[in-house]
Amino acid sequence: MASIEIRQARKAYGTLEVLHGVSIDIPDGEFVILVGPSGCGKSTLLRMIAGLESISSGEIAIGNLVVNDLPPKKRDIAMVFQSYALYPHMTVAENMGFSLKLARRSKAEIDQKVSEAADILGLQPLLARKPAQLSGGQRQRVAMGRAIVRDPAVFLFDEPLSNLDAQLRVQMRSEIKALHQRLKTTTVYVTHDQVEAMTMADRIVVMNDGNVEQVGPPLELFDRPANLFVARFIGSPSMNMLDGRIESIDGVTTFVSGGFTLPIRSTSAVKPGQEIVLGFRPEHLSLATSGSTAQLNAEVVVVEPTGTETLLNVTAAGHAFLALFRERLDLAPGDQITLSLDPANVHLFDKVTGKRF
Repeated sequence: MASIEIRQARKAYGTLEVLHGVSIDIPDGEFVILVGPSGCGKSTLLRMIAGLESISSGEIAIGNLVVNDLPPKKRDIAMVFQSYALYPHMTVAENMGFSLKLARRSKAEIDQKVSEAADILGLQPLLARKPAQLSGGQRQRVAMGRAIVRDPAVFLFDEPLSNLDAQLRVQMRSEIKALHQRLKTTTVYVTHDQVEAMTMADRIVVMNDGNVEQVGPPLELFDRPANLFVARFIGSPSMNMLDGRIESIDGVTTFVSGGFTLPIRSTSAVKPGQEIVLGFRPEHLSLATSGSTAQLNAEVVVVEPTGTETLLNVTAAGHAFLALFRERLDLAPGDQITLSLDPANVHLFDKVTGKRF
C-alpha cells in the first residue's frame, strides 16, 4: 500500500491545457473518488497517475517515489477499466492470472493467488468459464480479480460501472466498497455519477474544467459546498438556486427575489443591497403547518412518485422549484399547496465569485 501525492500537475495537448495545476494528497489506504462532468479532466488525471498519460509539469509521487518518468509496470498499480478488457479465448482463471504468467511466476503461486482472489469476489464456481459465458457484473468482478492478484500498492478504477444496468451498479458499488474495507488498498476511482461518489468514497474530489473545486468527505460536500458548482453537482435532485439581493426589512436581514422573501441568519459577510445566490435542497421544503415559518404558496406542475418518495415540480412567487418529500402525497398538477422553508437550511453564495459565504 502507498500514499499518493499530486503536486501542481498540469496536462497540455499542444496549446490546449486540460489540467491546470491540480494538487491532491491521498493517504495510504484511503478510497478517493474523482467526480465531475464529462470533460473535467478526471480520467486524464487518473491516467497520469497510472502512467498512461505523460505529465506536462508538476509532480506525482506514489509511496514517496516520484513516478513522473516511470513506465506503468514499475508504478505498482493495477487498473480496472470501463471496458472489461478480458481475453475472450481465456478462462476466468487464465484471465486473472495472466499478468502473473507474464511476470514468470510459478504455476503454484499463480493458482494460489487466483484462488484467493476468486474467494474474495465469489468467482470460484466460474473459474473454468470464458467471458462470453458471464454476465456483465461477473465480467467486471473478473477484471477486479485480475487487479487483485497483482497485490498492488494502488488500485485505479476508471468508471468501472458505466456499462452495467441500474441494479448491477448498486450491487457492484457495495462489492467494491466491501473489497476496499477488506484489502485496505489505496484506491482512486473515477466516475461522473455523484451518487456513486457519495455512497463509496472516504473523500471526494470534485473537478470542473481541469480544476479541483473542493475536496472532502461526502457529507461535508453535501452540507457545506464550497461554491455554486459543488452545490449544484452534489446532491440528487440538485439544489434549488435563486438569484436575489439582501435587504433589511424592519431590521431583519432578508433575502428578496421577485415575490419571494426569506429572513436569513445575520452575518457580516453579506450586507443590505448585496446581490447573492440563495440555495436550498428540495428535501428541505416541507408542507406548511400552523406556525410554520417562511410560508410560500405554490402550484404543483409535475408529480413524480417513486413509491418511497414524491418529487414535485412547483412554481411559487414566479420561480420554479423542486420539492422532495419522504412520503406519498395525493397531489395532481394544478393543486395549490403551501410550503415552508427553514432559514437554517439555506446556503448563501456570492453572485460574482460563486463562493460560499
